[in-house]
Amino acid sequence: MSLPAFAIKNRAFTYFATFVLVVAGIGSFFNLGQLEDPVFAVKTAVVYVQYPGASPEEVELEVTDRIEIAIQELPQLDYVESWSRAGETLIRVEIKNAYWADQLPQVWDELRRKVNDVRPSLPPGVEEPVITDDFGDVFGFQLALVGDGFTDAELEEFAKDLRMELSVVEGVARADLWGVQQRVIYLDVAETQLAELGLSDSSIENTLRQQNMVVNAGNVDVQALRIRIAPTGEFRSPEDIGKLTIRPSLTDSLQSAEAGFLGDHSSELIQIRDIGTVSEGYLEPPFTQMRFQGQPAIGLSITNAAGANVVKVGEAIDRRLAELVAQLPVGVEVRKVHWMSDVVAEATGGFLTSFGQAVVIVLVVLTVFTGWRMSIIIGTALVLSILATFVVMSITGIDLQRMSLGALIIALGSMVDSPLVVADGTAVRLQRGMERNQAAVEAAGQPAWPLLGATIIGLMSFYPIFASEDSAGEYCRTLFSVVGISLLASWVVSMTVTPLMGIDLLPAPKDGEGARDPFAGGVFVKFRSFLELAIRFRWLTIASMVGLLVVSTGAFGYVTQLFFPASSMNKFMIDFHAPEGTRIQQVAADLESAEEKLMADERVENVTAFIGAGPPRFYLPVDPEFPRQSYAQLIVNVHNFEQIDGLIAEINPWMADQFPDTLVSVREFGVGPSNTWTFELRLSGPAIADPAELRSIADQGVAILENHPLAGPVQTDWREPVTKLKPLFNQERARWSSITRDDIAHATRRAFDGRQIGLYREDDNLLPIILRLT
Repeated sequence: MSLPAFAIKNRAFTYFATFVLVVAGIGSFFNLGQLEDPVFAVKTAVVYVQYPGASPEEVELEVTDRIEIAIQELPQLDYVESWSRAGETLIRVEIKNAYWADQLPQVWDELRRKVNDVRPSLPPGVEEPVITDDFGDVFGFQLALVGDGFTDAELEEFAKDLRMELSVVEGVARADLWGVQQRVIYLDVAETQLAELGLSDSSIENTLRQQNMVVNAGNVDVQALRIRIAPTGEFRSPEDIGKLTIRPSLTDSLQSAEAGFLGDHSSELIQIRDIGTVSEGYLEPPFTQMRFQGQPAIGLSITNAAGANVVKVGEAIDRRLAELVAQLPVGVEVRKVHWMSDVVAEATGGFLTSFGQAVVIVLVVLTVFTGWRMSIIIGTALVLSILATFVVMSITGIDLQRMSLGALIIALGSMVDSPLVVADGTAVRLQRGMERNQAAVEAAGQPAWPLLGATIIGLMSFYPIFASEDSAGEYCRTLFSVVGISLLASWVVSMTVTPLMGIDLLPAPKDGEGARDPFAGGVFVKFRSFLELAIRFRWLTIASMVGLLVVSTGAFGYVTQLFFPASSMNKFMIDFHAPEGTRIQQVAADLESAEEKLMADERVENVTAFIGAGPPRFYLPVDPEFPRQSYAQLIVNVHNFEQIDGLIAEINPWMADQFPDTLVSVREFGVGPSNTWTFELRLSGPAIADPAELRSIADQGVAILENHPLAGPVQTDWREPVTKLKPLFNQERARWSSITRDDIAHATRRAFDGRQIGLYREDDNLLPIILRLT
């Protein structure tokens, strides 16, 4: 028995199953996960290693090369690239496209083993490698905490409280802070005073370490109790550091005497506050800074749990945030930089609008040309196909996101084909006088396999996207899946529900009319005449079609070719690449004029500045920029995304005029996997032994591209040469004076940045104690 015959014979069961489908489809729709973009694996890991004091060449030869060689043993590796800078290296590991999200955890475990295996061969002074494999985590909820009149420390406490409260909201997986300034304890002393008193930074460091370390004093049994022994003496406030007494060592006193200072201070006890000033401050220079609307800010980045409905998570965060903000002091404000749930809700609302419009258009067209009965049958089949798709999506774990919603809209036009063929076939047979059940069974049964074949052919046109091993294939895979589910659901509905509705709704010939040919109308007669004419002059018809093919092929060359379009988000970004070596304070100061320019524009809603590094990944397709003191990025929110192109056209020449020595790149957010730089060219060659020669060749290429009218911003990843100071070390005089290179390093660090000599514990914070010279 065919499927249409079974459905008609078991009419009650078919209608009951249809009712169940409607209820299940509606319930599935509201329970589907909602995301901005489909989940795809960012096949990137970063290995960061610090080698304090080493030159870029030493870092590359002694650290980077060894780690890279170990990583290259990974069979899953696509390529590896690195940036060796003074005192640090950053190695970017890219995995082959064939490895998707479910396989990456094992790959990252192998990567860790490879890096750990090479750890013992690294030179002394190299710190523990830090491997970051959660590079693809998306912090879709970005907040900025600002407070007029509040210190950074106070803002940090408020931000920590918010993070703690929001991290336990249902659906939230993680909450991180960004732009928090490192608090430190500064001990400012004069070099001459240290020498006069026979002190060195080593004696101060040793005393601080011994005084403030956590000690295990054991326990004592007192009758029935066992009591822990906890000696006092640890620092309770920064003032306690100033009260700490130091006794110069014998070595310090001898060195002081040799240096020409009289007196023996080895028996004296000296308080730190007598030789310097103890103050609490912030690390200079800072690692990162954040500003919102020109005010110093702390960022709070929130990511949702895997599979969670982002819209519901956003609503839950909004509710809890409203309660928390009400408890903050006046002047402290929490502003949104990016809110993924709003974007997803807008996309879902757009789908529902498009779906409603499509259904209305189908019903109107069918009503005009076939009558209201036919439009109800086709419209019902369309709605049931969509609801069936929601049920299967819920079962298979496909979320509502950019690709799945787009697939549903794409499939809307094709989902009416099968029901239309069956309903129209039933109507034609009824007009010819055939019995209702027989007409419905024949109208659905005869074209059943051809319709299924056409459905599969239409579906397979999307298969190359699904089969692609590239990130774009992983990103678009639900396009194929959802189109397939919806078209197959449409075929099943057209074989079951549509024949039944045709029996119940389509009219038979009126009494006395008898059977008639439904194709005897004027429109069909004229079309038949035109078709006969085309067949009679078949060569002219074929030649016309070939001509149209040639014209369309030529016109295709004038169509803009873009795999993924720009996003419709109401924001864009500005990359600010100051010359390498520029201080972060200078970058922050230069950026103020750009912020003021944008904030004064009525089209701009707000401006957020991330200085020293790119912002956390709040949009999956965009890679955050690695930390660099000379880099900053502006995230500009506008009221209407249609204003972005005009605003970019105005800001680009203004930026070029205001910052002639800075590389400024203004770009929109893209849809789908994208790269920061559209085109990349690698220059390498073992025959080139001199790095300066390679840089010269690269600079020639940059100059050519900069003069090309189609090229935008151009840069090399070596960036500009960086100035350095080279104290000249005299070996002979150093031996006579008992001075080492390490002593020189300690002296220069004390004189400028300062040298860490201890830690101060404050609740859950460990604040570095930094000795620096006045």
